[in-house]
Amino acid sequence: MGAYWSSNGISSIKTLYCKPLMLQFLIFSAICLLVQGQKPAPMDWWQTSVIYQIYPRSFKDSDGDGVGDLRGIAEKVPYLKKLGVGAVWLSPIFQSPMADFGYDISNFTNIEPIFGSMTDFEKLKDALHAQDIKLILDFVPNHSSDEHEWFVKSVQKIDPYTDYYVWHDGKMVNGTRQPPNNWISGFSYSAWEWHPERQQYYLHQFHKKQPDLNYRSPYLVEEMKNILRFWLDRGVDGFRMDIVLALFEDERFLDEPPVDGTTLEPWNHDYHQHIYIADQPETYDMIKQWRKVLDEYTKKDGHPRVMMTEAYSPIDKTMGYYGNTTHPGAHFTFNFLFITDLNAQSTANDFEKVIMKWYDNLPAGKWPNWVMGNHDQRRVASRFGIELLDGLHMIQMVLPGTSVTYNGDEIGMEDTFIRWDQTVDPQGMSVGKDNYLRFTRDPQRTPFQWDHTTSAGFSTNPKTWLPVNPNYWRLNYRNVKREIRSHFRVYQQLVALKEAATIQHGDLNVFALSKYVLAFTRSYEKNPTYVVVVNIGSEIETTEGLQKKGSLPKYLTVYSASINSGYTQGRKLLADKIKLRPKAGLVLFTAGNEGVMDSLMTLSEEDDDKELDEMASSFSY
Repeated sequence: MGAYWSSNGISSIKTLYCKPLMLQFLIFSAICLLVQGQKPAPMDWWQTSVIYQIYPRSFKDSDGDGVGDLRGIAEKVPYLKKLGVGAVWLSPIFQSPMADFGYDISNFTNIEPIFGSMTDFEKLKDALHAQDIKLILDFVPNHSSDEHEWFVKSVQKIDPYTDYYVWHDGKMVNGTRQPPNNWISGFSYSAWEWHPERQQYYLHQFHKKQPDLNYRSPYLVEEMKNILRFWLDRGVDGFRMDIVLALFEDERFLDEPPVDGTTLEPWNHDYHQHIYIADQPETYDMIKQWRKVLDEYTKKDGHPRVMMTEAYSPIDKTMGYYGNTTHPGAHFTFNFLFITDLNAQSTANDFEKVIMKWYDNLPAGKWPNWVMGNHDQRRVASRFGIELLDGLHMIQMVLPGTSVTYNGDEIGMEDTFIRWDQTVDPQGMSVGKDNYLRFTRDPQRTPFQWDHTTSAGFSTNPKTWLPVNPNYWRLNYRNVKREIRSHFRVYQQLVALKEAATIQHGDLNVFALSKYVLAFTRSYEKNPTYVVVVNIGSEIETTEGLQKKGSLPKYLTVYSASINSGYTQGRKLLADKIKLRPKAGLVLFTAGNEGVMDSLMTLSEEDDDKELDEMASSFSY
């Protein structure tokens, strides 16, 4: 199976291929003739931008209380501009008791005081917009805090709030009242909590202080739409919709069956097949209703408001959140395949399959995206190893689609070991000392490492809400920005490349050169062709066969080189004789000598093969 990619979408093409499991994007000349000369459709900001996730508690503390805040983020807007990102997505900043650090909301239209005020929010928004950086808020639609006014009134059965949440009488077993079924919370153990005042169980698919909202209440549905309108009226550019797969549950409240052959504990959320609490048919309609709200504002002034959805679901269920042409849903639903389907032991063929899995399942005319990490997952540098970080960013940024980055990944931040007595994440705390390391999300949430001063420059307070990684004295932004070669500089180069016509509109040809060397090309009309090669393995590899498989010229020029590659930007190389150190990656291009460094020697046509080969061989591998 192969496919043709263009800015208008992806069309599947059945092809023959020589090697088993070798999935390639092949472009038939007939199709090329059809598209040549056609101007690509103009792209919206969310398609060409890198979206940068900020976890506010950990980005920058402006007042010395050890917790990040909105003023701290505003102080760092120049950094975001220098980084080159086009949009910032803020994890929740709304009023909250902080049982789940902002994902338990007690007022959806107020700013949590620990983060600042509405005035601080407005100033941050204006500062971002002044630098042409869009602002995306984290919308948490599945649940509220149990301290929300709605829940308090629902407990008291005050209409219309009586049915704002999912309540159930439970069942009697041998004279004892028990929860309605075996549903397990995402934080482990029963998803039902008995409320003595109302004399019913309420559903909480996560923390017990996060009761699930009931989207079968038309009053609740309209309430949530008005919250979207509230923030759109204040100038936000879109929303990231949290854990949308959980919005609806099967009304029969049936027990879920266990996963076949599972060895997990029965209290573990992943013990069951979630056929009754995830990805229900009504959920997809709700996403489409929210899209209509955003489109109302887009139609008013022509400025696109974006909706991104989060769902760790099977690929067919995930794609459903896009909606269709007639009734669109999310502008894109997060692609977590690099998180769920790949790890440090994956091969180049594994990477190729994952890339193709997304494009092969993408609905016609819909836009792809690539997510490497977030606040719920171990950091990229810790999952794959710091040596592969640049190569992974090259893959992510050069593939067609929107790139989403978690703050700190651009400088190579790694997970921090958090002792049990330091643990604050309720997901880890809920399973106890013996199991917390399997579930805690604290390691990837530690403060941003700005410099080598107190608390890594994150705060003037030596005690922060989570401890700073002990490696901050060497791994921090101040250090990496001064280095000639750094993950930060590579990241900047890749962000800048997103502006290239080839990257925005070009087709894609992806293939494995060997078991551990992944390669792909992006080409578009007469623009430069860009080539990515990454050695995922642990031994030196050579790019033999790259020229033929990529339909490339004999020589390629280095656009960006991983810091462990031994190559520099502007170097001219033989396509089939590039030596790649373990975990090294390169982005190369085909256009003459544009961008080539002044120190690059000029070789004659007669001896360039020999000298370039000797130059590559002279590296100390």
